[in-house]
Amino acid sequence: MSDLIVVSFPEEHLAFELRAELAKMQKAYLIDMEDVVVVTKDDAGKVKLHQAVNLSAVGAVGGGFWGMLIGLVFLNPLLGAAVGAGAGALSGKFSDIGINDDFMKGLAQNFQPGCSAVFILVRKVTADKVIDGLAEFKGKGKVLQTSLEKDQEESLKAFLEGTR
Repeated sequence: MSDLIVVSFPEEHLAFELRAELAKMQKAYLIDMEDVVVVTKDDAGKVKLHQAVNLSAVGAVGGGFWGMLIGLVFLNPLLGAAVGAGAGALSGKFSDIGINDDFMKGLAQNFQPGCSAVFILVRKVTADKVIDGLAEFKGKGKVLQTSLEKDQEESLKAFLEGTR
């Protein structure tokens, strides 16, 4: 089962930096994330989701491949690739994996303009090494919500909010 962690920052760039650092840690097998999304609120109050994976692009590539393959069978690979890419992009746009978009947007409505947050869905983590690797974020963020056990949540809050 995955755990959800939501960390907010007063400055937009900090959320993107945290996501980049977590991605490096995932490559080093210190954390296994199912999804990680940066949510920002601009000065006009518009909420924007910055997904780590563009599902439309992934769908278009997969659909293009399968469309071309099917098109080869029916002797028209270009038409098959075009139709497949279009269908794949459309299905990718409407598929929602990981963290629910409506949940993220709803929570972000309460942000101050210029703020950001990182929504992280974690499968497993080597907690002590990840905390050590996030030392530059100590005291800069605030834990808004988690599905962690109480002692883990308190430890994370103390670290990110600079009380530990």
